Amino acid sequence: MAKQTVQKNAAKTTYFWGTGRRKSAIARVRIRPGEGKFAINSRELNDYFTQVQDRKSILAPLRAVEAEKTFDVFANVKGGGPSGQAGAVMLGIARALKNYDENYLPALRVGGYLTRDPRMKERKKYGQRGARRRFQFSKR
Repeated sequence: MAKQTVQKNAAKTTYFWGTGRRKSAIARVRIRPGEGKFAINSRELNDYFTQVQDRKSILAPLRAVEAEKTFDVFANVKGGGPSGQAGAVMLGIARALKNYDENYLPALRVGGYLTRDPRMKERKKYGQRGARRRFQFSKR
């Protein structure tokens, strides 16, 4: 009897990890079966992401697999701005869901949630004012 209780508690504390990146933001995401709680940098989802579009993008992978209220999500995010961090958390959640159950893979793939957005800020080149901006040309 005691073994079953230990196994149930172990199943509740087992986390599935996913790492997400977008622009210069990096998110480490843990999910576990639960009631649908969100904690991003130890804050609630609505407190951390104030824009509706960011919240929708974060919840999109969970909606794709119809598991909105079945997972607790814990994320640590660094770098970038709000939209970059939201994209990083979205990718992290999708990767964690894939690690949890391989049957979620087709739905996540069709929605494009497992694709890393490769766009980054272009570096400044030496002898120039910016990444693309040149100094004004003077013929004489």
